[in-house]
Amino acid sequence: MAKSPQTVLEVAGREVAITNPDKVFFPQAGHTKLDLVKYYAAVADGALRGISARPIVLKRYVNGAESEPFFQKRAPDQHPDWIETVELAFPSGRTAREIVVRDAAQLLWIVNLGCIDLNPHPVRADDLEHPDELRVDLDPGPGTSWDAIRRVALIVRDVLTEHQLRGWPKTSGSRGMHVYVRIERRWSFDQVRRATLALAREVERRAPELATSKWWKEERHGVFLDYNQNAKDRTVASAWSVRPTPDARVSMPLEWDEVAGCDPATFTLVTAPARLAERGDASAAIDAAPGSLDRLLELSAAQEAAGRRAVAAALQEAERRAAARGAVAPEERARHRKREPREDRERPAPVDPAAHHGGQGATQGGRARGPRTLEGAPPGGRGAPAGGRRPRRLDARPLVDVDADPGELAACPRERARRRGGARPRLRSLARCRPGAARVAGAEDALQLVGRCDLQLIVAAVPWLLVRAPAHELRGVA
Repeated sequence: MAKSPQTVLEVAGREVAITNPDKVFFPQAGHTKLDLVKYYAAVADGALRGISARPIVLKRYVNGAESEPFFQKRAPDQHPDWIETVELAFPSGRTAREIVVRDAAQLLWIVNLGCIDLNPHPVRADDLEHPDELRVDLDPGPGTSWDAIRRVALIVRDVLTEHQLRGWPKTSGSRGMHVYVRIERRWSFDQVRRATLALAREVERRAPELATSKWWKEERHGVFLDYNQNAKDRTVASAWSVRPTPDARVSMPLEWDEVAGCDPATFTLVTAPARLAERGDASAAIDAAPGSLDRLLELSAAQEAAGRRAVAAALQEAERRAAARGAVAPEERARHRKREPREDRERPAPVDPAAHHGGQGATQGGRARGPRTLEGAPPGGRGAPAGGRRPRRLDARPLVDVDADPGELAACPRERARRRGGARPRLRSLARCRPGAARVAGAEDALQLVGRCDLQLIVAAVPWLLVRAPAHELRGVA
């Protein structure tokens, strides 16, 4: 078998072999794999600042930027002795030895594997349980303008400053922006995530028309502050990373006074080395003064207390309405009831077995066969045969909802689908879910509810109404 062509580069006192150097990685821009490697060699000082001493997930584009990548947590079995690894444990109970990059030779070695962008963890290899980086990911929704993203980034800066933290902005290299904050290594992943959520809610409070902290996509608008990027095992493309875009854009660190007028399209694999040489790295001082999360965690506690007060108010309102409803005389409720009494309802005609079994009577094969319909289904509905069609098992309507009146017909699947987004089903799902796997219901949902049954649902859901991680965060990915 013919040996693949390769080029050997001497970097950081080591020789690094680059295989298939002429392979085109960016077809539209015409950049090759060797061009990508030379870019990272030119900006190594800046790139290493974002990934040095951190375990890194390998996101490999072996066939270039337009191909589908695959994520590789574990270091390849075949690697040089000078490649460092560290073992990480995941919530699933599995472990993996991931690569730790400390110098330019190690950096180019992983780029040769097909890594276009660099995806480090927010922890250092010597302390894997306490992040030293809080990450604010500004993710624009459909139709959101670049100007809106920049305005939200400036509000993030203001909130951080008021809470004695310094933010370091950068373009994401894709559609959004990132703001990184160096922090002391004193807090857990959960605490860092809670602090970021508090920040996101405060930004949303100040600019509700521009920003959102809502987790569910159907509830979002404008710029989503993705606080969940601070969950354990999450990684984000670091500063100076090339992104897999047609023009090979770069995630570029910025000064705050550049944010209002920056254009992300100007930062590419071609232009970024010149900017670094002329202006230096805008995030060069990021490690100089790590900050404290105490003020943001105080804000988080205040927000949670406000949430508990809202739930308590909702419970009181539900109790008041339930008491008012219970005070109405039974005869008054009966007078206003618009449906007929259960015993007076018209029942569907029974199915004639002979009409459906070729005159064989009510038995086939020694087994009695009777009508397959459900009492209470209206004539001509799914419970009654149409046009001589043989009734089927699914012709019966579904059972009544758990909190519906026993005398009321069950809603059809289409009607249930229409109701699915309402407050009652959302709180019922909360009452059934495990901790952390529940969708957070807002106080406005609780206020919609009345009645004893609704009150029970609220009480069952209260323990999980406040800050909880989404279900997918609790499932470890190994």
